[in-house]
Amino acid sequence: MPIHVLMPALSPTMTEGNLVKWHKAEGDIVKAGQILAEIETDKATMEVEAVDEGILGRILIPAGTENVSVNAPIALILEEGEDKSALDSFKAPAVAATANVTPETKTTVLPATVSIATPPSHGERVYATPLARRIATQSAIDLHTIQGSGPRGRIVKADVESALSNPIITQKIQNLSTYTDITLNNMRKTIAKRLTEAKQTIPHFYLTVDCEIDALLALRTKLNALPNAAQKLSVNDFIIRASALALKEVPEANATFHDTFVRQYDAADVAVAVAIDGGLVTPVIRNADDKSVLTLSGEMKNLAARARDGKLKPEEYQGGGFTLSNLGMFGVKHFGAIINPPQASILAVGAGEQRAVVKDGQLTIATVMTCTLSVDHRAVDGAVGARFLAAFKNAIENPLMLLV
Repeated sequence: MPIHVLMPALSPTMTEGNLVKWHKAEGDIVKAGQILAEIETDKATMEVEAVDEGILGRILIPAGTENVSVNAPIALILEEGEDKSALDSFKAPAVAATANVTPETKTTVLPATVSIATPPSHGERVYATPLARRIATQSAIDLHTIQGSGPRGRIVKADVESALSNPIITQKIQNLSTYTDITLNNMRKTIAKRLTEAKQTIPHFYLTVDCEIDALLALRTKLNALPNAAQKLSVNDFIIRASALALKEVPEANATFHDTFVRQYDAADVAVAVAIDGGLVTPVIRNADDKSVLTLSGEMKNLAARARDGKLKPEEYQGGGFTLSNLGMFGVKHFGAIINPPQASILAVGAGEQRAVVKDGQLTIATVMTCTLSVDHRAVDGAVGARFLAAFKNAIENPLMLLV
């Protein structure tokens, strides 16, 4: 029997993805480890390797297909000595979300993620080339608003580029009000689903602390001024390090919640929110407590750059027992972040600003940074959250601790 190649799940939350490109054509020899296809998930576009050998007998899902369900058959591989006539007995499952495979049929799930295309919400299918669909998705253009110039009205790359040069095409008028419909990409769909679930089901509570950062800013200035400084350190690099040290000091806060247990982690793996086009990803810095500020800085810059290019590997944005979200660079003073399940907490960091403070009965000026910890009360109690913030504040206000 032919080997069924199934749409793989690249993350615990992935239910569907887009099949961007095939690297093999029907009739090509396939060897284990060779790149078979490219799959676009809600986080990145990834190359998928073959795990079985044989001949690619039939491509079931063409390149450019969107919303392919996980475990849906996407190709058939003929084993050694197997004739093409073996493909004749294959019948596509009626439901793409499940792989309807008989017990005697051999299957293979790709080690890394495209589904039968979902009909457009407008009620009429839009015919477009895979490249045109990809550009439209990345540019948030509704294909229903574009007139195709290809064969039988098919939308091609030039049509989408023309629409981009004339934004009014994507606008609609209703009751004398103009607006633009932005189609949700896979990332935005996942964010919407997970954070709605988080806000509705997780009993959030919030703890806020003010940290004076004048000593940290002075230390950063000195380090960046060194003649042999390999790279410029940011305030966020110190915050990552302080978060990791606080997690080691208060390990009860380094946890994820599960239905019947709370998992407490030994390593301080800190996920850091990074804004990218169309959404947000949280690459994870592993063992952040064992790394210097300089090492953390280089690793964070590399992860952030590859996140924006959509080149992160699943293991680089999955896991972690704690998340850091810093909006200080945008001038935001204070905010409360939504917990990213199953994690039990997330630290929201605001901008450092000069404020009037009282020290030893005297009014003076200090640079103050407000930080708010959002906590899942099912996993972490208020006292634990308070101890974490106290440890974090102590590290931030005594920055030499961060260099040890």
